[in-house]
Amino acid sequence: MKIAACLKVLGFASLLVSLPTVAKDMTGAGASFPAPIYSKWADTYHKETGNRVNYQSIGSSAGVKQIIAKTVDFGASDAPLSDEELSKEGLIQFPTVIGGVVPVVNIKGIQQGQLKLTGDVLANIYLGKITHWDDEAIKKLNPTLNLPNAKITVVRRADGSGTSFVFTSYLAKVSDDWKKDVGAGAAVKWPVGVGGKGNEGVSTYVMRLPNSIGFVEYAYAKQNNMSYVALQNAAGNFITPNDESFKSAAEGIDWEKTFAQDMTNAKGANAWPLSTATYILVYQKPEDVSGTEATLKFFNWAFEKGDKEAIALDYVPFPDSVKKTIRQSWSKVVDAKTNKAINY
Repeated sequence: MKIAACLKVLGFASLLVSLPTVAKDMTGAGASFPAPIYSKWADTYHKETGNRVNYQSIGSSAGVKQIIAKTVDFGASDAPLSDEELSKEGLIQFPTVIGGVVPVVNIKGIQQGQLKLTGDVLANIYLGKITHWDDEAIKKLNPTLNLPNAKITVVRRADGSGTSFVFTSYLAKVSDDWKKDVGAGAAVKWPVGVGGKGNEGVSTYVMRLPNSIGFVEYAYAKQNNMSYVALQNAAGNFITPNDESFKSAAEGIDWEKTFAQDMTNAKGANAWPLSTATYILVYQKPEDVSGTEATLKFFNWAFEKGDKEAIALDYVPFPDSVKKTIRQSWSKVVDAKTNKAINY
């Protein structure tokens, strides 16, 4: 009887050993800016590991609210939280990739990079002070372009948005009137314009509305073959968006000092003036350890294996030195019950 019982136990044990590892699903929500790369990473990660990442592109402000409400495993935002905000909510944040926000237009005959704008002119368009494409301020910058005598349809975000935070932060730096009358933020009182939800909504409006202008994340502009503008940077050069101009904006930033970096209107000669990093938010002392652990494992995998996919979608991966600093910050994440570090 004892031998039979032992065999049964051993058989059960061997069955447990042979069982496949249970896949861990995780949920995240927030910024639409990184949605294309998070979606791509999630697909590849699922194929490799069986783990699913359910990411909802609902805007940075909504993503921050979701993680604070503890309805998701991670939040995503292009507008970094301050150290005070992080401490108050018990969160940590870390960047994942660098990209750019780009003004896009739908003007017949105008191709990518042909239309030149300065920050001041762009601000005046969004302030409603410049209302037609053949305004003298625009014609002066573009003497060879055939600009129509057509009213400009301004498209902006309708939701709280990290993309808006980047865009308005830049305008507040280059336009005193914008700084005074509107300011910078994820949600502002827009003087004019039609509101679209997410980068997807703004892209759709601009593509459908002739003589319109909007601003979206670069990947959306490229994927939809939209006409982005050449924008004058802090060095006085007219720059078009690409991974090199995003990299130029990131040069010299001390990521060890803080992850909450403002890359807009960077001083580099080739810097794209609307460059930004995008961020993930998790609890420093999570009650649901499994969800946070799964999140860190996913982004650790992305840092190890996701660079090529990021580059293919025109995001800029961080160098290994910065990734090391990011991983070191994860040591602050501990189990709320045991105070032990989270494994990833």
